[in-house]
Amino acid sequence: MFDKPPAILKKLYPSLIWDISDIDKKIFLTFDDGPHPVITPKVLDILDSYNAKAVFFCVGDNVSKYPETYNQILDRGHKTGIHTFNHLNGWKTDDKTYLSNIEKAAKLINSNLLRPPYGRISPSQIKILKKTYKIIMWSVLTRDYDSSLSRRKCFENSVKKTSSGSIVVFHDSEKAENNMMYTLPLFLEHFKSLGYGFEAIE
Repeated sequence: MFDKPPAILKKLYPSLIWDISDIDKKIFLTFDDGPHPVITPKVLDILDSYNAKAVFFCVGDNVSKYPETYNQILDRGHKTGIHTFNHLNGWKTDDKTYLSNIEKAAKLINSNLLRPPYGRISPSQIKILKKTYKIIMWSVLTRDYDSSLSRRKCFENSVKKTSSGSIVVFHDSEKAENNMMYTLPLFLEHFKSLGYGFEAIE
């Protein structure tokens, strides 16, 4: 996946939301693949310490396993979005199965925000889903899940690619924990010192 999506993708899929334009000194944090009973509460504590809000794009199966953690996200003032029920790749899944999987997740996640896992969703899936959901992509992929990327490089790359209006992807997952827990507080501290705020996508 691209750290920053090529401009051609934005032109090909204008109905998808890649950033929040015309916003001064605001960054939009998102977290994919949770909730996780240990990692997600740690993320919530870090966000609280910087008065930062985010959208957590949750996997329905994880919500069913950890409902208390999911409710913590909402109780602490954040928003949630749908990340399918089983983290499906839209390019490798037929439309009927993909849409059914999202409907299953929607029974647990009350949100009109949707992010396709891996950013992979077909034109036919977009055509149907955009009638009900805002399909949220990203401006910056931190690649916190990439074990070949050092913690410091993860932080430096994330800062370098982020600007006002950016939608930034982190992951509250075991795979990403090492890089994410290092990068997130430093990222927040850096941009807070420059006068930025952190808001959830409406």
